[in-house]
Amino acid sequence: MTIGTVSLNHLAHLYGVQTAYYDIARHRQMAAPEPLMAVLRALGAPVSSLEDVPAALRECQQAQWQRCLEPVIVAWDGEPPPVTVRLPVHLADTHLNGYVKLESGEQIRLEFKDRPTTEAVDIEGTRYVAQQLSLPPHLPPGYHQFTLELPGKPAEALIISAPTRAYAPDQPGPGRWGVFLPLYALYRKNSWGSGDFSDLAALMTWVGDKGGKVVSTLPLLPTFLDEPFDPSPYRPVSRLLWSEFYLDVTEVPELSKCPSAQAILSSASFQAELEAVRQLPRVDYRRQMALKRRALEELCRCCFAGASDRLDSLQRFADEHPVVEDYARFRAAVEKQRSLWPSWPSPLREGILTEVDYDESVRRYHLYVQWLAHQQVGEVAQKAGELGVGLQLDLPLGAHPEGYDTWRNQDIFIHDVDMG
Repeated sequence: MTIGTVSLNHLAHLYGVQTAYYDIARHRQMAAPEPLMAVLRALGAPVSSLEDVPAALRECQQAQWQRCLEPVIVAWDGEPPPVTVRLPVHLADTHLNGYVKLESGEQIRLEFKDRPTTEAVDIEGTRYVAQQLSLPPHLPPGYHQFTLELPGKPAEALIISAPTRAYAPDQPGPGRWGVFLPLYALYRKNSWGSGDFSDLAALMTWVGDKGGKVVSTLPLLPTFLDEPFDPSPYRPVSRLLWSEFYLDVTEVPELSKCPSAQAILSSASFQAELEAVRQLPRVDYRRQMALKRRALEELCRCCFAGASDRLDSLQRFADEHPVVEDYARFRAAVEKQRSLWPSWPSPLREGILTEVDYDESVRRYHLYVQWLAHQQVGEVAQKAGELGVGLQLDLPLGAHPEGYDTWRNQDIFIHDVDMG
């Protein structure tokens, strides 16, 4: 390893970027310089080549010592570790006070008399000292705010008080078991080529009858299933909403009052395509979603056709969940633009949509299917509670780089890095 790569790894460490891992054969694999520098550039480090690393390292170290507190402190089981505060040497003996504001609103006042010095360095002509502070023990679970009162401007850090065990059985011992199954792989004779929310409820009933206590499945979040097409459950359009792909069309209340939708479902062409997707050896997301959408679009049209209790309920849902309305406009804009948001014209790209930027019928469709999914998932959750069977849903770490979440919250995502 050269001096340049050693400095690069040191820089990556300061940015919190992992530089090595053990593969399945337990061989240690080191990250190559090029992808490391690409990730560091995305995080704001001015590194185009290894020659830039020493200057970037000095800049990062200076910024680190000028930052009094790390932004986040993790208190496992409510016990915070010693907290390092970095101070210019002239503040080393200054009397310091502070407080912790708990998530509940309660405030704990603190006085830091004994602050052992653990390190002293000279950074670009300024001497700094690192001292340790002790925060109160036994913090309740939650997100709390720590404020250190300093001359001029206070320093703040978020305290995350988290358990070391995410789940502990209320009745430990042998005999507790559950089932994991991707929902797309679970289907019955009358299913439409893959599992749906009704199939998930049926599985929970079966597991509960057999004495099982949990059903687990892959993420059930929305994905791009037309143009663009990206069905991976770990690249969701949004982590906030549900996938209409898993709707059970036959359980939609509008179906019994919508002759045109009934005619679509009973038509020879629809039944032939339905039988074709049922016989496929693998799930064809595009064909199956196109089939469901034909029916769902007609059910949506019937729902919006006139005043009804169901339409009133849909409107209340939209009013109570503004993110769903915003998401529906986004999905409708994607379909009208026939491209993803990074290539949209301004101001659409910056998150501003007007009624001319999408088709109203498509907006209604995406709002409608989210409402249906909300209802059917709610029924599954209610069934789980009645059976005493836990429902465990997987959650991806990120979202689709060109999906709704990244469009609406552009300031909190790094847009030049894609990983999985």
